[in-house]
Amino acid sequence: MTTAAAGGPRTYQVRTYGCQMNVHDSERISGLLEQAGYVRAGEAEDTPDVVVFNTCAVRENADNRLYGNLGHLRPVKNRHPGMQIAVGGCLAQKDRGDIVRRAPWVDVVFGTHNIGSLPVLLERARHNAAAEVEILESLDVFPSTLPTRRESTYAGWVSISVGCNNTCTFCIVPSLRGKEKDRRPGDILSEVRALVDEGVLEVTLLGQNVNSYGVEFGDRYAFGKLLRACGEIDGLERVRFTSPHPKDFTDDVIAAMAETPNVCPSLHMPLQSGSDDVLRAMRRSYRSEKYLGIIEKVRAAMPDAAITTDIIVGFPGETEADFERTLDVVREARFSSAFTFQYSKRPGTPAASMDGQLPKQVVQERYERLIACVEEITWAENKKLVGETVEVLVAVGEGRKDERTGRMSGRARDGRLVHFATGGAGEMGDAGSIRPGDIVHTTITYAAPHHLNADGAPLSHRRTRAGDAAEAGRSPRTPGVLLGLPTIGAPAVASEPTTGCAVSPLS
Repeated sequence: MTTAAAGGPRTYQVRTYGCQMNVHDSERISGLLEQAGYVRAGEAEDTPDVVVFNTCAVRENADNRLYGNLGHLRPVKNRHPGMQIAVGGCLAQKDRGDIVRRAPWVDVVFGTHNIGSLPVLLERARHNAAAEVEILESLDVFPSTLPTRRESTYAGWVSISVGCNNTCTFCIVPSLRGKEKDRRPGDILSEVRALVDEGVLEVTLLGQNVNSYGVEFGDRYAFGKLLRACGEIDGLERVRFTSPHPKDFTDDVIAAMAETPNVCPSLHMPLQSGSDDVLRAMRRSYRSEKYLGIIEKVRAAMPDAAITTDIIVGFPGETEADFERTLDVVREARFSSAFTFQYSKRPGTPAASMDGQLPKQVVQERYERLIACVEEITWAENKKLVGETVEVLVAVGEGRKDERTGRMSGRARDGRLVHFATGGAGEMGDAGSIRPGDIVHTTITYAAPHHLNADGAPLSHRRTRAGDAAEAGRSPRTPGVLLGLPTIGAPAVASEPTTGCAVSPLS
């Protein structure tokens, strides 16, 4: 029996696939449903009244995953009259009415441009006892005008733009998210301030291509100005962004990063390939020399910056010489981490029909060599930090072994994952009360390719309002900001990057 059938409020569950943009969209979906009177289902509840799938269309098997999960829910729904299933996100935008044809027990299908319609569509489907499919071709309202149920007390996503104007041959995202649409700086800063007022310490500025921000209102220096403006917000301790496109990276952004104290010394900049011929085939309008030049400038301004990237192996036509050039660039760039992907076809992209599709065994062998090369470098770079003191923002869910080891985990300012010992009360007084959202300083004692350990007691522990909220079980809720004028971690075997040039997969 569902909660609503038992006389209680209707409950919901959101299942998210894909990139940070999808995670942030799911926060909007949760905020909308709660504003409409729904209550989030408890973790143990297996029959919520509404299940929403927020989908990704990037990977070749994305539809198989969705329809498999929908199939598992069919008998559950049959046993619980009144239960509703909704499908949104990129796959919904792409497949549209085909979803209801293939899975007729789905009640609502909505696209990337009309998230705000979900509560109305659910009501309409329930009233009419028929599926509702609404897919818009362009953005209805900017997502940040919608209410939000934030998942973290200490860190928040803030969209600065949606959509993408690039035409990478492997990427389907522009056709599903549309052309780039920028928010006005004042609207962005208002949302950042609202989060800080709720106790949030860190924001990540989010867009498919953040450093083309400003193209819509004609200011090519807008992103650097936005970073500097974030530096003037009291209480905002960390600013990150993801992700820039090398073709749009300008010196003023590097200067803003280096000169704004709360902008973190970290940069995620997708490489995709070190071969100029492959970059040309990908329609990536930069070459390896320009890419390495940007890194050189970043490190000149911020010597301790951690630089991460995305790399595709086995793009159509990639030769052994092309692949070796990628390894050369990886060795020269000295990445602190890399998201690595085996190319697979995305239906509807130019690359899917290109000549020179490589055999799986060739792609796999190159992928394994790339992983070995990346891990050798990341391990060497991490070892340089042994003995150094780092500031860690304590997080939830970053350390899978924390409960067994007695450690906690979080991110250093440069984005590296740190597992740290909490120390006993005799060593640090209140060390046992360290909470997610608090800040600790600790000394690195061990380095692995994908994380750092700090096995001594923390040198300091600062309790924060974000930690207070975590302890109380509160998470920030923002009502939406009205518009003005208009995971670094171990690489996983996957298909192509979650977007062509911007938002990296969750780690």
